[in-house]
Amino acid sequence: MSRSCLVFDFDGTILDTEESQYRAWAELWVDHGEELSITEWQENIGSDDSFDPWSELELRIGRRLDPGLNDLRRARRDEIQAQYEPRVGIENWLVQADVLGLPVGIASSSPAHWVEGHLLRIGLRDRFSCVVCRGSDIPAKPSPISYLTACEQLGADPLQSVAVEDSPHGIAAAAGAGLFVVATPHPLTQDLDLSGADMVAASLDDVSLSDALATALVRGHR
Repeated sequence: MSRSCLVFDFDGTILDTEESQYRAWAELWVDHGEELSITEWQENIGSDDSFDPWSELELRIGRRLDPGLNDLRRARRDEIQAQYEPRVGIENWLVQADVLGLPVGIASSSPAHWVEGHLLRIGLRDRFSCVVCRGSDIPAKPSPISYLTACEQLGADPLQSVAVEDSPHGIAAAAGAGLFVVATPHPLTQDLDLSGADMVAASLDDVSLSDALATALVRGHR
């Protein structure tokens, strides 16, 4: 196995889904006299859903919530999300990957229905040869298994491949799998510790895929 590949995280990396989810939950909390701090939310970004905003809100207000409120919260999330397009530089890197003949995949801590649904909605599903999501045999990040699985499915060597991430959990997963990691944080992750990444950029328009790949290849042959 010597082929290189490009593997993206999904939430917050390809599409900013973190802001819509946070805002919808925060609004529900405010409606019940509570504040959902950004710090509480940040701790879970890029990993599994160990923090349950619903249960935590019930605990704080001391009573059960009407289940219908969760449906309204999801509708509000989707309303906000519909305003978002793929993050700056994503299309550019997908084009560069095509030119370089580089297979492209996704490694995500979200369930498949969430990732696949958004990819179809924004018209990018056919740009990815594999989509590896959290499931019974794929644990959430920071486990490196999603990245290792994506590289295996793409027939690539992780040590000669590039990952794009937005959060510490995701960076740890990609680095743990051996990929060269480019971090492109967004407003909810830009103040977190991203030092585990090999490179940090405001957007992928600020970085050349060929340059990142060349660095990955040099490192992979050491």
